[in-house]
Amino acid sequence: MSMLKALLIPLLLVGPAPTQAAAEPGWTAPLSTRGRYIVDANGERFKLRSANWHGASGTRNGSGDVNDDADHHAGENSRRIPMGLDRVSIATVVAGFRAIGINSVRLPFSDEMLRDTQPVTGAADPALNGLTPLQVYDRVVAGLTGAGLAVILNNHTNTTKWCCGVDGNERWNASQTTAEWEENWLFMVRRYRDDPRVVGADLYNEVRRNVLDDPNWGGGDDHDWFAASQHLGDRILREANPNLLIIVEGINWTGIPVDGFAHGRPTLVPARTLSHTLVASGKLVYSAHFYDYTGPHHSGATGIGETSDPRYRDFSRDDLFDVLDHDAFYVSATPGQHFTAPVWISEFGVDAGSAPGSSQRQWFANFTDYLVRTDADFAYWPAVGWLENRSVNNWALLFWDRAGGFDSVRSDWRYDAWNRLVTSGRSGYVAPVARWSMLSPDRGDFVASALLRDRPDWDSGARKSACPDGQRLIGLADKGNRGLCTDTAGVSSWTGYEVVKDERYVTTDWASGYTKFQCPAGSLLVGYAVRGAAMSSALCGFTSGPASSGRTVWFDRGDNRPAGNPGGDFATGNYQGQCADNEYAAGIAWTGRIGSARTPDAVYCRLLG
Repeated sequence: MSMLKALLIPLLLVGPAPTQAAAEPGWTAPLSTRGRYIVDANGERFKLRSANWHGASGTRNGSGDVNDDADHHAGENSRRIPMGLDRVSIATVVAGFRAIGINSVRLPFSDEMLRDTQPVTGAADPALNGLTPLQVYDRVVAGLTGAGLAVILNNHTNTTKWCCGVDGNERWNASQTTAEWEENWLFMVRRYRDDPRVVGADLYNEVRRNVLDDPNWGGGDDHDWFAASQHLGDRILREANPNLLIIVEGINWTGIPVDGFAHGRPTLVPARTLSHTLVASGKLVYSAHFYDYTGPHHSGATGIGETSDPRYRDFSRDDLFDVLDHDAFYVSATPGQHFTAPVWISEFGVDAGSAPGSSQRQWFANFTDYLVRTDADFAYWPAVGWLENRSVNNWALLFWDRAGGFDSVRSDWRYDAWNRLVTSGRSGYVAPVARWSMLSPDRGDFVASALLRDRPDWDSGARKSACPDGQRLIGLADKGNRGLCTDTAGVSSWTGYEVVKDERYVTTDWASGYTKFQCPAGSLLVGYAVRGAAMSSALCGFTSGPASSGRTVWFDRGDNRPAGNPGGDFATGNYQGQCADNEYAAGIAWTGRIGSARTPDAVYCRLLG
């Protein structure tokens, strides 16, 4: 097939083109977040209208001959490179993406791919043959970003094979160590950091149970997905590329999928009570996956691993919407919370061969309606498939065969819904909103300040917690060591700090009979340290604002927070005290009397100047 014909094919299909172009090259990198929206460098909304271009992370089922198509998922052998490049050029696929309204691509890779030195063979473009899979991945990234598309790097698997069962790829450290996983990510981020249209790092795909063990969210062991993603996200931003979006997918599965045993799909439910706080505010995106054949308690299996729980396609429209909101979309739908962030549905899809009137078709109609209604960012799975194989695997958006044939979503029943997706949603400028951040030194230091990360240990032996640069401490819990931060609200950001371990700056007895750590005039609380559960020190950041009169907020016997609980519940199950939005915390009071654990009982709040 000639290059000219290849480029024209997507434009010659029967059916209308998307009613607005989604992949305009004029957007300005880098991307960041404002509340529930992703925005470009000018504050313009950049909705991720994405597709998954899979293949580089592998399609082999895990056994048999790697060169035999029959031993690959649905008989489609990607040849260790993005799907379809054995048939057409990179430019042809990219033109196909543009024609169906995609503005971004989730590009899976495996850790094994980074070390794979076996030359690629069978690519349609002779220039790709003889390269390593990673070198082909380089060419693909350049081809996508050169056309104005955004690229999200996605660590899909440890090993180069199909995902996602009990296959040695269940966790980021299933077939490798966490240290190896982190170094692989830093390598990839540094490799593409000079390409501003590489905009995101999707840290790991579908974290799930292996044969014996579950992943967890905050458990503190080597299966703790919250801690692992928090740690790597900070390393990427500090050591490799401060401009990237850090994308954290919810937990895909825990428990044994057998009736009578506890099991389910936590998704993003845990983020409500334990959310990420990165060293660079405005870089966190949460993600989730939804398919008709899975369910909130259904693994998606048939036969072994199948339970009597409903699949998503079994829910009524209203019940489906309720489940989606509860499990994931509350994150973007609830403004002004510590967990508020964009939610990217980084995988969803449907079999285009589903029969008219089937539950699969109804689910897809309902689900895409929900995506439009919630203005959600999305990434369809998969982008590319084999045309001659549509009777077996008919899920893709674009299809090619080796004889030059082509087809796309624009010729089947999914197109009306797809067109609504890629042409809907808010556009234009998004005004900045207040940021809220949770501090959770549950099991170790939780220092979200980049400034402090570069300074000496300010309370040796204690567990330290500090707000991100540009934020102030505004709330504390009486137990559990949790804290809440928000923006400095016009007060100049702190650049210097002092550690306070006594009452030398207390000028008024604002908590009689209690020990008080108070910041000096012209400073505000930005962190604290604990030993066990007990207060050890207060961290005060210097600003240019003068000290004002203050008030004491007690929370030793119940919650004491502003109306509406701005910032959200940051210490579930414990009493919480919080200054008003127009105040800052300037002191912490606690007692060492018998029966007390020397945990916070009151916070001293002063008006922002």
